[in-house]
Amino acid sequence: MVPIIAFAQFGANFHQTNIPFVGINYEIKDRIRPEFRLGVDAYLEDLSAEFITTYDILNKEEYELYGGLGVRGGEFTGLVIPIGLNVYPFSKKNFGFHIELAPVIGEDDILRGSWGIRYRFRKSE
Repeated sequence: MVPIIAFAQFGANFHQTNIPFVGINYEIKDRIRPEFRLGVDAYLEDLSAEFITTYDILNKEEYELYGGLGVRGGEFTGLVIPIGLNVYPFSKKNFGFHIELAPVIGEDDILRGSWGIRYRFRKSE
């Protein structure tokens, strides 16, 4: 049996939006990504955090279409339902771009759209 770490990799990302955030994730078997996100561009006492898990519905070498579910605390507390696209246009598939649409359902329902960059810490292919 091969340990799960052999099929996993860490990643980091930045989402630009009117509610910007950074994320750190751990990719499991190239399809499942638990991710911790922290709001940026805010006073420390106003920081918001969220934890989501996404699943790649389509997983190709050049792109990934994903959907997921998570929770958000702080400003706009509630359930998060991210749907997005990661694109890796360069020959090394570590660095890429993403777009995401995520309803946040809670006391104040919002629809958050974001775009940004993504980096996967993995061996070059």
